Amino acid sequence: MRKIGTGIVAIAATTVLLAGCSGGSTPSDSGNAEGGSGGGSLVVWTDANRAPAIEAAAKAFEDETGTKIELVQKNFEDIRNDFINQVPTGEGPDITVGAHDFLGSFVSAGVVDTIDLGDKADQIEKVAVDAFTYDGQLYGFPYALETIALVQNTDLVGEEAPSSFDDMIARAQTAGAERPFVINTAGQKGDAYTMYGFQTSFGAPVFVQDATGSYTTEVGMGGAGGEAFATWLGAHGEAGSGEISTTIDYDTNNELFAAGTAAYTVQGPWAIEALTANGVNVKVNPIPSAGGETAAPFVGVQGFYISSESANKLLAQEFLTTYLATDDAQRALYEADPRLPAWKTLAAEVSSDPVVAGFLASAANGVPQPSIPEMGSVWDLWNAAQVQIIKGGDPVSTWNTMVTDVQAAIG
Repeated sequence: MRKIGTGIVAIAATTVLLAGCSGGSTPSDSGNAEGGSGGGSLVVWTDANRAPAIEAAAKAFEDETGTKIELVQKNFEDIRNDFINQVPTGEGPDITVGAHDFLGSFVSAGVVDTIDLGDKADQIEKVAVDAFTYDGQLYGFPYALETIALVQNTDLVGEEAPSSFDDMIARAQTAGAERPFVINTAGQKGDAYTMYGFQTSFGAPVFVQDATGSYTTEVGMGGAGGEAFATWLGAHGEAGSGEISTTIDYDTNNELFAAGTAAYTVQGPWAIEALTANGVNVKVNPIPSAGGETAAPFVGVQGFYISSESANKLLAQEFLTTYLATDDAQRALYEADPRLPAWKTLAAEVSSDPVVAGFLASAANGVPQPSIPEMGSVWDLWNAAQVQIIKGGDPVSTWNTMVTDVQAAIG
């Protein structure tokens, strides 16, 4: 994703320990987990990209509270398992960076503590807060988003967002595009993640969310909404109009769009460089509805967790909600690792970049990707059913069989 020239917060020099170093906090002067500012230490796990930005907030926290903060650099891919394994032994950190889909396994393992954001919650996009909410409890400080959106070739179809999927296809056909629309299906593997915005526009969520935003284990993609989506998917698949095909994997999708062959695609900010490699001009808009309801793609969220075994939980919370929850700290995190910001004032600031603005608009329509453990039993069955339908299988019976199999798999 392109970055804008907002300036980078001055980075203070502190010692960053290399991956492999660990160790919990030293209790604060009060000698217990309820000790506030004044002495003690915190250990924070981070990846290399975000370490410099966290250093600046850590230096300010050290200077103002006397608390020492040690930053431990970890490979991001190792954080989930290492946190689960080390926290119970007392060797884990007080705080770790992590993705929201770590949450289900963290709660199940009992290694993460709740957090009170206070009035800072109002400064964070609701979808991000929902993502870190589990059984009605908030378990982290969310700060960054990622999602997919509609990307359109403005040389072919202009910048105006289509009002619906059918309107999108009609606009592309009027423009004479060789392919009105392409979407990654991961070939024969299926890609329910990328297709999810269209599915939710039929009112068929993978799991039902409760009033707090937490996911329940109730499968939501059965019934009339799911059947309507499956029927639509088959109608636009290889036995239908052909816009959706199992011949389109990630790279083929990007190549067709970059060549000017396709007018529209659905992709994430990570693909913009590939999509514009041949000089194609693009506009990013929210995904158009296919079923009449809002197309709500999955949103991934990054944030910070507090260990359930931290000896200084209030110090850890104070660091997150007072020192990282500021415009300057959030801007530093964005400049260090430019993910879509969940911090509202920063999101408004970086929306001067139209590509960023388009993905943020799509994220505002989105829902968190479920972090509940049951989600692990869904993907293979869900992807396979979509592939079968796209290839010409009976939509309704294939879909209903998948829903029944998912319900059985999650018990």
